[in-house]
Amino acid sequence: MLNKPRVLIVDDEERFRSTMRKLLTVRGLIAETAGSGEEALQVLAANPYDVVILDVRMPEMDGVRALTEIRKIDPEIAVLIMTGYASVDTAKEIIKLGAHDYLLKPYDVEDLMEKIEAAYDRKVARKRLQDSGLNA
Repeated sequence: MLNKPRVLIVDDEERFRSTMRKLLTVRGLIAETAGSGEEALQVLAANPYDVVILDVRMPEMDGVRALTEIRKIDPEIAVLIMTGYASVDTAKEIIKLGAHDYLLKPYDVEDLMEKIEAAYDRKVARKRLQDSGLNA
């Protein structure tokens, strides 16, 4: 990664958010957190992020709805969905809505870092193509 991606961690479990933020920060990433889909939308409307790590199951606004709303704010942001509840139907729907990848909790930190890096690199490459007048 040339630059440090800005990562927003969206999960309703405070302990998970805090631990994830520490893990990413120690590895040199810029990481912030939001405790709900609604809070994530407010944060994203005010600040640019490169990657969002989004939980599927949250009260009030679930990850699927949050992903749809995130796409309205920034269609180019890379979204990684993370959940403790495996569902093929949900995974298909999320990928169809434009999520970059789907991960299960508990996650392997190195695997997560690789997915963040791949999502960030893809976003940067698409931006370069757009800036050069070509479409991705």
